Amino acid sequence: MISIGEKGICRLSIVPVRAEASDASEMVTQLLFGDHYAVTEFSSDSKWIKIKIYFDSYEGWIDAKQYHFITDEYFEQINNSDYKICTDLTASILYHKNLLPVTMGAIIPISTNEIFAIEEHLGFNGEAKSLSARRDFDFLKSISKKYMNAPYLWGGKSPFGIDCSGFTQIVFKICGYSLKRDASQQVQQGKGVDGLENALPGDLAFFRNEHKKVTHVGILLENQEIIHASGKVKIDFLDENGIFNAEQKGYTHYLTDIKRVLA
Repeated sequence: MISIGEKGICRLSIVPVRAEASDASEMVTQLLFGDHYAVTEFSSDSKWIKIKIYFDSYEGWIDAKQYHFITDEYFEQINNSDYKICTDLTASILYHKNLLPVTMGAIIPISTNEIFAIEEHLGFNGEAKSLSARRDFDFLKSISKKYMNAPYLWGGKSPFGIDCSGFTQIVFKICGYSLKRDASQQVQQGKGVDGLENALPGDLAFFRNEHKKVTHVGILLENQEIIHASGKVKIDFLDENGIFNAEQKGYTHYLTDIKRVLA
């Protein structure tokens, strides 16, 4: 029987996290391999578990069949270890003698090139970097471009489906920075930049809807370009008004804020 306060970890490639305790409910985010969380609630039939994700405090429901229990001690071990994060678009993990595909952004429980085998046995031979190592704009740009043409998916965080804020969050996470999950939360982070003329490559640009609400975010590149997830991950032109889409011959998003997170 699962109890409130128990800890868990994602031990599948991707696990959908939903707004309500139902397969038909909206997916609000995803767990990638290695994401850990605490149980905050469970459905009356015990088929669904509400979780709070450790990295960004985001909450939602997962199928109980996809829950993987870990001890409080292992939970703290993860919190205090400088594990690796996968930088390959896709890679494989040997987990309990089974091959498991993982995506970029998966957390690999390896530290200083040694596999932590306290509670699990894993093998990984892909490309990865330390979670805590902060990287510069050139590295951030190379990671962001690996997602090019990834299809837009509401709540997605993988190269096979990603939304705008999931894209910025995972790219910055790989580069050693913590962002919240939603664009409306991310706009509250970082240092404000006064106008596009003072922006630098790597800054986050935020966009509003007709109700003045922040609903979109992307990463500034050089030469007034922006990489963002809209239909797919792509690069568009940006000016003081917003994002100009050459194919549509018009503005698709209207600029409201620029924030600097990169040190």
